[in-house]
Amino acid sequence: MNLEELFNQYKEHSIEGRYLTLDHIQPLLDKLNTDNQVKVIGKSVLGEPIYSYEIGTGKTRIYLWSQMHGNESTTTKALFDFINVLNSKSDFAKKMLSTFTFYAIPILNPDGARLYTRENANKIDLNRDSQNLTQPESNVLREVFETFKPHYCFNLHDQRTIFGAGDTGKPATVSFLAPSYNEEREVNENRQKAINLIAGINDELQKYIPGQVGRFDDSFNINCIGDTFQFLGVPTILFEAGHFPKDYEREITRKYIFFSLISGFKLISENDLVVNRNSDYLNISQNKVVFYDFMYKNIKINYDGIEIITNFVAQYKEELIENKIHFNAYIVEAGELENYFGHYEYDGNEAVYSDDYLNIPKMNQKADFYLNKNTKFVNGLIKS
Repeated sequence: MNLEELFNQYKEHSIEGRYLTLDHIQPLLDKLNTDNQVKVIGKSVLGEPIYSYEIGTGKTRIYLWSQMHGNESTTTKALFDFINVLNSKSDFAKKMLSTFTFYAIPILNPDGARLYTRENANKIDLNRDSQNLTQPESNVLREVFETFKPHYCFNLHDQRTIFGAGDTGKPATVSFLAPSYNEEREVNENRQKAINLIAGINDELQKYIPGQVGRFDDSFNINCIGDTFQFLGVPTILFEAGHFPKDYEREITRKYIFFSLISGFKLISENDLVVNRNSDYLNISQNKVVFYDFMYKNIKINYDGIEIITNFVAQYKEELIENKIHFNAYIVEAGELENYFGHYEYDGNEAVYSDDYLNIPKMNQKADFYLNKNTKFVNGLIKS
């Protein structure tokens, strides 16, 4: 199976970029709803519908949900790409649909999606509400879990650009976690299934993004939905869509999430899961906060008459303006910054820093400045 060709053939071109709301996916849901596969299963805090999509007749039940955090849309795009494959009438699609029953919630947090926030409209992180169940969205997710009785759960998220695959200097483009089910982080039969599946998906991803797969921290937190579902006896896999170089719209990362979904279900359908792949799982580099969006090295800065050579870094803030996400770069730190990397790195070779303010890189200041007064940077990048 050629995953590149499959993605190019079935990519859903009507949705792209980082800002994804019900307005964007409603036409897709309408098109998919040929035989009552789409249902409204609840309402958000602000009364927006929460939709489900169910397809397949197989005995193995798969539960997937995306945009639990409203500003994490990459996996939603990949989910619709995958749904296109399921509706393709290909031999692979027929095998998937006869093996599995898929139950997907494309946008669990429609209010957060519209506001482009992590939390819901009550400013609650739904991924910390799996025990108290104080929010309508949390209750929808739990009620489906209890009635659908899945054999596997796929918890689909995005992660920030700050994460690298260990200390390798490579970004964690895709990361995974088999959540713990107890404080001791023990491995029982259900967690073992999640571990084996991740190891198998990683085997495939290494062919495309070698060294760019990460493993999330497995500290136990029963308030997190993955830990709760693992505790309740269902193998749960956390997907984290991360950064690929220069891919701030996450269109390339989207492809690797699609690859991961296809590979994972192929492994389950073929029962090609080795009994114990703990060592392979643990050999995946652990996610580590080692990146900034911009790093400027060997810059000469005048601090009250004292010139020093140092480094400074800037980070994008994703700001929703008129229904469009703007990436605005702000200076966040200056210093040696050892063991950190930049997705964009510039060596100033002792060029003198200046700006339109105090001529020092001040924290939370827009990354608009000059080096040697003749090289201008606007929003972090050299102005051509």
